[in-house]
Amino acid sequence: MNALVETARSLRARRRKALVAYFTAGYPDDATFDALVRSAIDAGADVIEVGIPFSDPIADGPVIQASSSVALANGMTISRALESIARLNSGVPIVVMSYINPILRLGVETFAREAARAGVAGVVLPDVSFEESSAFRPALDRAGLAYVDLVAPTSGEVRAREIARASSGFVYVVSITGVTGARAAVRADVDATVTGVRAATDTPVYVGFGVSTPETAAEIAAVSDGVIIGSRLMQLAGEGSASAAPARVGDFLALVRQQLDGLAGDGG
Repeated sequence: MNALVETARSLRARRRKALVAYFTAGYPDDATFDALVRSAIDAGADVIEVGIPFSDPIADGPVIQASSSVALANGMTISRALESIARLNSGVPIVVMSYINPILRLGVETFAREAARAGVAGVVLPDVSFEESSAFRPALDRAGLAYVDLVAPTSGEVRAREIARASSGFVYVVSITGVTGARAAVRADVDATVTGVRAATDTPVYVGFGVSTPETAAEIAAVSDGVIIGSRLMQLAGEGSASAAPARVGDFLALVRQQLDGLAGDGG
């Protein structure tokens, strides 16, 4: 069974709220990226999402855009990112978030094979619409990779159900309209979106975009199966010295983990 699918099901069965930590590959540098991922896992992250740097990241806010620019300036490519993932040997499922252009340049079949060989378990393609995704799902499926679909507040009830039924591993619910970024509050109707998705599928539902504090994470996890945190982690990684970044990120995620564990057994 695919490692992401297996982990997501196991977490739900154990009533553990999933904590997904996002990091931009190669940011702020290769060695620190490795240390950030390991620190996140030590702090209780269940899944790691690795962003492939791209020059035009239309779904990302200024923090992740800036991290992508630094990584690209340091020579990061999609092939190098996959090499970094293989080097991690993380022990937890890794999901790659990539825009489609780098994958097309490499070749979809080649990307799928190399990603699977590197230990990638799932893929998120934020600039590929659901209607266009059929051009990519078969190659990923043949390589044993889960295709994680996104449901946005603007998806609409009928379309959201269709997307949710197609998603593998987990359904990625976007909590806000707009790009990624740390926010003090998220959409008040995220619970309605999650409820609608859950009515359409048994696949676990994780919520991302705008989750920036342990308290917000707990609020969102109370109505979902888990949370995805990215921009706040990239902010912490970029503050102060790079050598202290893993500790900053680890301390923050440990607080999030504590909040999520407080929800165990609540039936959310």
